[in-house]
Amino acid sequence: MLKRIVLAVLILLILPYALIFFYLLPFIHPVSTLMLRDLVLLRGYDRQWVSLDKIAPVVVQSVMMSEDGQYCFHGGVDWAEMRMLVEDTLKGQATRGGSTIPMQTAKNLFLWNSRSFVRKALELPLAVTTDFVLSKRRLMEIYLNIAEWGPGIYGIEAAAQHHFKVPASKLTRRQASLLAVSLPNPIDRNAGKPGRGLRRLAGVIERRAQRAGDYIKCIYD
Repeated sequence: MLKRIVLAVLILLILPYALIFFYLLPFIHPVSTLMLRDLVLLRGYDRQWVSLDKIAPVVVQSVMMSEDGQYCFHGGVDWAEMRMLVEDTLKGQATRGGSTIPMQTAKNLFLWNSRSFVRKALELPLAVTTDFVLSKRRLMEIYLNIAEWGPGIYGIEAAAQHHFKVPASKLTRRQASLLAVSLPNPIDRNAGKPGRGLRRLAGVIERRAQRAGDYIKCIYD
C-alpha cells in the first residue's frame, strides 16, 4: 500500500515536467487547473485560444510591464525579487507576490491558487523548467491564453470580448492596460468597469508600456 502511495506521489510530481515538453507543440492548447475545476464543478467556462500573432502587441507590452518587467532577462525566476520577498517575510512585513510570468504560468497550469510555502517550493523548479524548455514567445502565448480575467473568463480573447466587445487583436492601449492591472485579482478588479484606483494603475502601466520597446524584444525579434 505504501509503495503505491509513493508511486502515485512520484507520478504527480513528474507529470507536470513531462507536460511542459508536450506543450512545445504549437497545436496543443493547454488548460489551467482553474478551468479543470470549473469543468468538475459543472460551471463551464469561456476560453477561445488565439495565437500570439492575433493578440495586439499592446497587450504583451502592458502585461509585461505590469506583471514581469524583467521577463526577457531572467530564467523563469527573478532571484533578486525573490530574495527581497524572503527577507521581508522573515521580518514579518507585508509582501507582494514576487511572481514572474513563468511562475504564474506554472502555477496556473499545474498547481493551486492559495499562497503557501509548499506551493511556492513546487512552483520555482517548474517555472525554471518551463522557461528553459519553452521559448519566451510560446510561454507568453500560453500565459495569455490561460490567465483568468473574471469568473469563468479565461484567456485574452474571451477577456477582450467579455469586457470590451472586441477581439484581442483590436484592443487599444488603454484597454490592454486595464486588463493587465486586473490580473492580480480578476474577480474583484473588473477591467470593463474600472473604479478610480484601477484607472489610475492602468494609466501608470499605459505610460510604461509606451516605453517598453527594449523589454519585449524576446517576443517579437
